[in-house]
Amino acid sequence: MAENGEEKWLAVARHIAKTLGRNDTMADDILQIFSNFDGRFSREKLSEKIGDDDSSACAALEHVLKSLERQISQYVAADHPIWVDSADSSAFLEAVDELIATVRDWTPMAGDKAIAACLLRADDLVQQSMFRIEDEFRSLMERGGESLELSRGYGNGESAGNLSCDSEDEEEEDADVGVNGDDHQIPTAKPIGDYDIVIDALPSGIISDLQEMAKRMVAAGFGKECSHVYSSCRREFLEESLSRLGLKKLSIEDVHKMPWQDLEDEIERWIKAANVSLRILFPSERRLCDRVFFGFSSAADLSFMEVCRGSTIKLLNFADAVAIGSRSPERLFKILDVFETMRDLLPEFESVFSDQYCLFLRNEAVTIWKRLGEAIRGIFMELENLISRDPAKVPVPGGGLHPITRYVMNYLRAACRSRQSLEQVFEENATAVPPVSKLEDRASSSSLSVQMAWIMELLESNLEAKSKIYKDPALCSVFMMNNGRYIVQKVRDSELGSLLGDDWIRKHTAKVRQFHTNYQRSSWNKVLGLLKMDTTVAPNVAARSMKEKLKLFNQNFEEICKNQYTWIIFDEQLKEELKISITKLLLPPYQSFIGRFQNVPEIGRNAERHIKYDVEDLEGRINDLFRGSGGSNGGRK
Repeated sequence: MAENGEEKWLAVARHIAKTLGRNDTMADDILQIFSNFDGRFSREKLSEKIGDDDSSACAALEHVLKSLERQISQYVAADHPIWVDSADSSAFLEAVDELIATVRDWTPMAGDKAIAACLLRADDLVQQSMFRIEDEFRSLMERGGESLELSRGYGNGESAGNLSCDSEDEEEEDADVGVNGDDHQIPTAKPIGDYDIVIDALPSGIISDLQEMAKRMVAAGFGKECSHVYSSCRREFLEESLSRLGLKKLSIEDVHKMPWQDLEDEIERWIKAANVSLRILFPSERRLCDRVFFGFSSAADLSFMEVCRGSTIKLLNFADAVAIGSRSPERLFKILDVFETMRDLLPEFESVFSDQYCLFLRNEAVTIWKRLGEAIRGIFMELENLISRDPAKVPVPGGGLHPITRYVMNYLRAACRSRQSLEQVFEENATAVPPVSKLEDRASSSSLSVQMAWIMELLESNLEAKSKIYKDPALCSVFMMNNGRYIVQKVRDSELGSLLGDDWIRKHTAKVRQFHTNYQRSSWNKVLGLLKMDTTVAPNVAARSMKEKLKLFNQNFEEICKNQYTWIIFDEQLKEELKISITKLLLPPYQSFIGRFQNVPEIGRNAERHIKYDVEDLEGRINDLFRGSGGSNGGRK
């Protein structure tokens, strides 16, 4: 081998002298320089006839190629894997290295026809070698996947085949056969407990062998071919793992046509798959790429992008389909889940897809996350429309809670559990907050606070319109009192309280008290007026007047009690407060009136004939007020 190398360099030196020397003297001087530079190149060897150099150089190259052809051909034509024997693989790679070096060293002399012809043969041998290495590369990756111990537990350095978020009822036979039902098994994922792990997708020994193969293919100019083989194998693994994680291949149309309950289940599976992919699978693929293509960052980046692109787009397309789907208010909470998952995974998108080839994936992730925020804002707009359009047609029996009050307040309470996310969503759109013409000054409030106050104002306006359906002013006040009390309680006991503020709560508590006052005035003022005494009239006139007033009082009181027996006060505390206030309002003047009535001489012993209620009876009838159940409309939830 050393003798061949010396002959090669002698031929190179002669070729340079011939090429650069314009005349015999110049060529002789160049040969002298080579002789002085390296003692192995004696003046006698270098001064052989330059006219015979082409045949001599070609002979040297021919000699080297024949030797390499004998060595390489036996491996290229082998009908068994080369890498099952380390001695064979080492010898094959050594011969390939020499072949690549020979082509590199002789290429400057390709202007000579004879040498160019030899180099064509060498290039053909390089290509044959690369095809065989490519096959070995593919075979080794497949064997490496099959050698993973799928039954192992998971943890640092564990196999990628151990990762899944499958439900426990996954059919066991799926782990024993391939996608098409054959015996070719693609390692896929098993249940995991957390995301804080990094996996080795292939055994370290195989990774080292792949690295050696990749090095030769890149050196020979077959880097793209190597990347393609690598990517196709690893892409298949990722797609199978996502399938095992429960993620289906769904078009945007499929997502939009899916029943909401089914879509909720799909979103749950998507969240798990996205977390496993971005926190475990993709970082592990990045690590594997960097190891296989060590020293060739561009090839590693390209391969990683090709491996993960399809799976990443599949994840992003689902999130995008959710974002551009229906704005129905009940979808808010699941869309918030998708929004929060995307937000939490953005750092992973930035770190895992940090190279130039993956820039479009990073940008797309940010775009879809923002689109989800737009969807959430759109849902709140739809909620506003739902409140505004809710018709004021049929009154709620007994003035109880209106369904829209319960719906909106429970909806907002539930939404505020994701307050941080909602604040982020509305701050992104701070210039498009709702109109505040009737709202109190909220210059220092967050955009979410303004949004919530606006929804509350819409709800109050809607309830006021609905209250006007009641013909009885007292029942109108009961309706507003019930719904106002419910709203205040829901605000006070949740994040809504801190969003709307103490001033809002005080203002609306005062409104409830005013409704209470309005109820008393419209229900009981007329009755109270009948208990007033006119001391200026004659005794006989006073007796007749008192009899008439007592009769009217009994009739009016009976009618009020009969009507208000079926009315609803949903809150027990409010109900007791109302009864106590009515008792305090009515009993003292009634007792005073009855006392004076019994002392009128013209009435005398006949007084009992006119007194229908004693004080205890009156108090008992008051206590029987507001017994209405109201069904689903009046109950508290």
